[in-house]
Amino acid sequence: MPFPPLPRARSGPRRRSLLAVGSTALALAGCTAGDEDSGDPGDGPSAADRRARARAARDSEELAERYDAVIAARPGLAEWLRPLREEVVRHARAFGGGRKASPSTPSSSASSAPSSPSAPVVPGNDRDAVAVLAAAERELADRRAKALVGVEGELARLLASVAAAGAAHVYLLTEGDA
Repeated sequence: MPFPPLPRARSGPRRRSLLAVGSTALALAGCTAGDEDSGDPGDGPSAADRRARARAARDSEELAERYDAVIAARPGLAEWLRPLREEVVRHARAFGGGRKASPSTPSSSASSAPSSPSAPVVPGNDRDAVAVLAAAERELADRRAKALVGVEGELARLLASVAAAGAAHVYLLTEGDA
């Protein structure tokens, strides 16, 4: 009578537990790698990273102003554009900006006196106004994707994420009325 095979004794962890632990470790490393704050000014972001972050915040604030101008000029689009505009404001805040624009008051800067002499020009119909926003989102997403080469760590991940969100906005703006 043949004997059933003996179960193999496992030496070491199982493959599933390694995969679970490995993916958790990678997720934690990705979430915390750029969050090191030892208090030493030499360990902070480089001057190039600070400039890139300030530029990205300014760009998002200007894009929020474009949304404000379109919402003010084309109130019929407000309900559709407001969530995208609020996302742009969150992007500005993520980069350390967003002091001028608040998501709770989406048309505050558009209803007051223009903050700059080059206030965004809004076309006379809804389709063209949305096309202008889509073009601005596309240009900014492309510029941020190119800026990834010059930054590292957390800022690179943030720029990549915001560039991807901008590309999604372009899709929503161009396909939303189809």
